[in-house]
Amino acid sequence: MTKDAEATMQTITELATVYAIDVVGALAILIIGWIVAGWAGGKTRSLLMKSSNVDDTLAPFLSNVVRYTILALVVVAVLAQFGIQTASIIAVLGTVGLAVGLALQGTLSHFAAGVVLLILRPFRIGETIDAGGTVGNVQEIGLFATILKTADGLFVYIPNGQLLNASIKNFSRNPTRRVDVVVGIAYGDDVEKGLSIAKAVLEAESRALKDPAPESMVVGLGDNSVNINMRCWINGGDYFPVVADLQKAIKQRYDAEGISIPFPQRDVHIIEHKSE
Repeated sequence: MTKDAEATMQTITELATVYAIDVVGALAILIIGWIVAGWAGGKTRSLLMKSSNVDDTLAPFLSNVVRYTILALVVVAVLAQFGIQTASIIAVLGTVGLAVGLALQGTLSHFAAGVVLLILRPFRIGETIDAGGTVGNVQEIGLFATILKTADGLFVYIPNGQLLNASIKNFSRNPTRRVDVVVGIAYGDDVEKGLSIAKAVLEAESRALKDPAPESMVVGLGDNSVNINMRCWINGGDYFPVVADLQKAIKQRYDAEGISIPFPQRDVHIIEHKSE
């Protein structure tokens, strides 16, 4: 082998050694950084969930911020391992960020909406809401979307931008709720008796609050019935059981007292024309 060939082989060997070390170092940084990012994100979430001074709503959001921040630093470190200057990295990231931002305007709007929701806090994790007609329990408020679980166990994924623009009803925010159960009695029945029975059923309900006091009232004269409203205030978590129990109790009491709950009906009059 000639001296030139030997020199060339030596140069190739040195370059391969140098770049092999860089590649191995970059892979090590990437793997370790990925593990650290996952650990830091999980640890942050765990600590925030345990803290009584931090709202549960913020825990998933902040943990994701920590994780993605570390991953971004890992990418910069990997590129720096190959000798790329930090200024160049920042310039490239800025350019890429602008291009991605223009391409993902809708996605970034969901991210901005998520930040606004976390600041305004119209709902928190664990609360039950009605978001534009979708009713469910808030499971997670993410960077781009909020996850709900409906009463029948469905998984609902709602983009944050859609939530921010929707009318939101929060069923869990206030400690008490008002129950209104409307029941109709026949026009031929005694209205005062119907009201007193309804009031007695309300007063017998142990979950009904004493202040404001339960009350019953006539709220309308329908096509087939006199409509009586049974109204009381309860703790928010008792709403659906109380509504179901009141409907059952009033039906049983009215049946026992001889008061009928009419159903829609129509009288048909047939007029016969005699032929000449």
